[in-house]
Amino acid sequence: FFLFKKSFKMIQAKNLHKYYDQLHVLKGVDLHIQKGEIVSIVGASGAGKTTLLQILGTLDKPSPSLNAANGLELKINGQDILTMNDKTLSKFRNLNLGFIFQFHQLLPEFTALENVCIPAFIANKSKVETEVEAKKLLTYLGLSHRMDHKPNELSGGQRQRVAIARALVNDPSIILADEPTGNLDSKTSHDIMGLFHELHQKGNTIIMVTHEDDIAHFAHRII
Repeated sequence: FFLFKKSFKMIQAKNLHKYYDQLHVLKGVDLHIQKGEIVSIVGASGAGKTTLLQILGTLDKPSPSLNAANGLELKINGQDILTMNDKTLSKFRNLNLGFIFQFHQLLPEFTALENVCIPAFIANKSKVETEVEAKKLLTYLGLSHRMDHKPNELSGGQRQRVAIARALVNDPSIILADEPTGNLDSKTSHDIMGLFHELHQKGNTIIMVTHEDDIAHFAHRII
């Protein structure tokens, strides 16, 4: 079984609640994720998996706890997320977190290379250095011959690899993936999981939402 060399907690969450009007989706979630873990979040449709992932990824905020005595906490990479203003949080998110979405969310008017570069440009990194890193990632992911192609010229698996490269371009410590294999065939899905394990070997922490039992068991731990 996988043994962690360090006990550093990349994510510490306590008493996370989320309400949508009267619908109580998350009900006091406590969660610790260690550096270098691959964690699967599973559950029935509508159970709050994506909501939890979005909160852990700072794309959404938890609702105030009705029981203040229990405390509300969300720390990522040692930083107190709940005390950050929007500008600071946006910068933190772009530099520390990489997102992979089920439907890729690639911009159709840009090439694969340009899509991968976008987060680095947002972080004000130089164009030359960014393109070198983006090309390196796309080559590593087997897309050296597809860099100048737009999303509609790529297969589903190729688009997902571009999305993975985009998630990695700023060298984030945490990768969050929402149903990363949901629209892929079995072979491509297993290839993507193989890539996740390679990323884990490089020290990335990976959190993924999935409804697929065999994909969930690629992780070290299932929540």
